[in-house]
Amino acid sequence: MADTLIKVDLSQPATTNEQVHNRWHPDIPMACWVKPGEEFILETYDWTGGFIKNNDSADDVRDIDLSTVHYLSGPVGVKGAEPGDLLVVDLLDIGTKEESQWGFNGFFSKKNGGGFLTDHFPLAQKSIWDFHGMFTSSRHVPGVRYAGLIHPGLIGCLPDKKMLDAWNEREVDFIATEPDRVPPLANAPFAPTAHLGKLTGAARDKVAAEGARTVPPREHGGNCDIKDLSRGAKIFFPVYVEGAGLSVGDLHFSQGDGEITFCGAIEMAGWVRMRVTLIKGGMEKYAIKNPIFKPSPITPNYNDYLIFEGISVDEQGKQHYLDVNVAYRQACLNAIEYLKKFGYSGAQAYSILGTAPVQGHISGVVDIPNACATLWLPTQIFDFDINPSAAGPIRHLDGSIDMPLSPDL
Repeated sequence: MADTLIKVDLSQPATTNEQVHNRWHPDIPMACWVKPGEEFILETYDWTGGFIKNNDSADDVRDIDLSTVHYLSGPVGVKGAEPGDLLVVDLLDIGTKEESQWGFNGFFSKKNGGGFLTDHFPLAQKSIWDFHGMFTSSRHVPGVRYAGLIHPGLIGCLPDKKMLDAWNEREVDFIATEPDRVPPLANAPFAPTAHLGKLTGAARDKVAAEGARTVPPREHGGNCDIKDLSRGAKIFFPVYVEGAGLSVGDLHFSQGDGEITFCGAIEMAGWVRMRVTLIKGGMEKYAIKNPIFKPSPITPNYNDYLIFEGISVDEQGKQHYLDVNVAYRQACLNAIEYLKKFGYSGAQAYSILGTAPVQGHISGVVDIPNACATLWLPTQIFDFDINPSAAGPIRHLDGSIDMPLSPDL
């Protein structure tokens, strides 16, 4: 029997919950403690703390203050964990909250976060996805249905002060190279919207001013958005502080490799059942700098793919040197243009690539000057045949249904 150590009430603001936080800092107090070998359950908010609503307007995606995210459940202290250890986390099960059987996918406005294809989709849009057991479908993106691979987009341990300072220094210095860029190069500490669990007073003010934002992945793990960290996965986290300080949140019902729309998965509230153990001195024993993991044994059984290639030549025809970012962007854009031939809008096609269990591969990085990246789109998720044929594409959608769009005010 596993106890639920952190509970969330979706009817109440996340900022009223003293067992969640939205910054990384070694002085954030532990929300609870466990012993190695213990099984326990943590409930989580969606990453926005409930700001995005189940409706047909994208105004909430446009208007969200991204300095408030992500809301993470934790930190969980592990008795006996010391700097230099490896924290072994078994993700035993992950699920949706009974009262919240839906999730959302969104494109952020270029002026407020942007995304991988923000120059092509600069305005806020969203799609709502309903959960039917292990399957999902959307009233905003017809013609597709697929099995979820539920996983935490964000999970990691607290940094020590040395690591925190290194993060902040390198990211603030990076912002300074192009301070007026839209969207910004990175996100500096921002005290006004920091939520730090039960921390109060002068200690809270200090941590709020120094706390690292939760937006990027870093050495400790964090916001890696790895879809294969699902039920049955095992993760080995470096430990930097006494007690490790494990936190989790940003649950996804389903996601494609790259989470390319930024709010690119099907975001959801839910719960995680896990077990933790320790490998003493494991960081040195195995030369661990970043987390390593063993993937879930449970994956959606799709075995027929249409694979789109991209090379490191951008939309303007400019040559880049072995740039896998450019190459993967081209693969995604090629897939979007293809799906538009069947009646999808560009936004609907983009949403499919962000939420469905597509695979992204770095297929070649040695053949100068062009890297080759590929996007693997499972054909079985569609209600109709999307394979090329001599007859040409048959438009299965009339364009009368599309995703909510919010004007850029």
